[in-house]
Amino acid sequence: MFNNNSVSISVSDDESDELSRARARVRKKRKKLGIRNNGNGLSRWLIRKLLKYWMFLILLPAAALLLFEVSSFVVSPHAGKSQNSSGSEHSSIKKLSQEKKSEGNLNRLDPTTRVVGGVRERCLKLLPPEELDHLDIPSSKESTSPVRELVYISENNTPFMDRNIALSGQSTNATRFNLFTGNQSLDQRDNSFKVNATAAVHCGFYNQNGGFKISDEDRDYMLSCKAVVSTCAFGGGDDLYQPIGVSAASIRKVCYVAFWDEVTLATQESAGHKVGEDGFIGKWRIIVVRNLPFSDQRLNGKIPKMLGHRLFPHAKYSIWVDSKSQFRRDPLGVFEALLWRSNSVLAISEHGARSSVYDEAKAVVKKNKAKPDEVEVQLTQYRKDGLPEDKRFNGKKALSEASVIVREHTPMTNLLMCLWFNEVVRFTSRDQLSFPYVLWRLKVLKNINMFPVCTRKDLVNSMGHLRKAKPLIH
Repeated sequence: MFNNNSVSISVSDDESDELSRARARVRKKRKKLGIRNNGNGLSRWLIRKLLKYWMFLILLPAAALLLFEVSSFVVSPHAGKSQNSSGSEHSSIKKLSQEKKSEGNLNRLDPTTRVVGGVRERCLKLLPPEELDHLDIPSSKESTSPVRELVYISENNTPFMDRNIALSGQSTNATRFNLFTGNQSLDQRDNSFKVNATAAVHCGFYNQNGGFKISDEDRDYMLSCKAVVSTCAFGGGDDLYQPIGVSAASIRKVCYVAFWDEVTLATQESAGHKVGEDGFIGKWRIIVVRNLPFSDQRLNGKIPKMLGHRLFPHAKYSIWVDSKSQFRRDPLGVFEALLWRSNSVLAISEHGARSSVYDEAKAVVKKNKAKPDEVEVQLTQYRKDGLPEDKRFNGKKALSEASVIVREHTPMTNLLMCLWFNEVVRFTSRDQLSFPYVLWRLKVLKNINMFPVCTRKDLVNSMGHLRKAKPLIH
């Protein structure tokens, strides 16, 4: 019927529908395969593997951690063969971290600031450099203090002695009092807080054979000091940091004295820090003390910290800096800013964390800085004496930090420091516990500058203790 050469194939409607459905099934099937391979299939595969090998995946990091911990206890063959030289890797890492921190803080002169009333200002407001160079130690002024004269009780000072006490030959096994301190009775302790025109008090150096021996040459140097910055390191605990930020006037007029014992001298010399023929290392005059009176090095350190007026009898002003810190401000400028400008006789930093003696006692015990029974004896006595739990005395924070002490040497401040020293000898060497008590008992001393923590941070670069001080073995 058709004239052309084309071939026609007739397809019924049923066949056409069946072919379309078949093609659709093929396309749909291929689409599912693609999705499964790219997404859900991969997820299912990972889940199956995790379920199959979950135990192995947990044990692998645990084994790696165990290997790391075991390796930290392996001692290097170059670490020495004695038992004392086999310290763990953890202590080495801690020491390295401390040294890096110290290196980061060393010689920093940048000021410490705080925000007051929305304005950022410097914590310690020193005079400008041109004025610092012209500062001088002021001449003596007539004191209005109720204490005009301070008498130090000694073995030869019999008028102030209890007749029933024989101090020199007394056994000191049950007490920390000794020939250096004199054995202060509780009655003498109470009487020492009574303010009179002439006050008598135990204040160390009780007996010439009590210890803390200094050479005549060093003693002569100390007698020449009118103003002094002092520190100490006993038992080889800390390095010596050179003061910075010092004016030319202060270099001429202020002594820098570091008290060492023979252990610290040997430790520093072995590290290459040699004392010069003139007795100096940098700005510091090194005073080597022999025959320290206490086995507890913390107590030995309280002697130059609290009894500077006895070590430097001609000095009118002093700054104490803990050995863990680097002093970084001009001392004459500090006297002006913290004492002269505010008409204060003592400047000491507030405690940064706590305000109450009783709260501090709990922290001392918790941190194992003193024995619980010793602390309890001290608190029991303070409660008996009526020390309140007030967190402020005379409008000032009760608790001090005491790593930096700036003071004028007056009979009143000298009395306070003697009383403070006697408390740390009688009870614990944690001087933060006893300072508020002494301040509370000595109610007439009110012109004290309790400066904030940020001011203390501006005064020093905190380096931290590098080594544990070696105890003294008699």
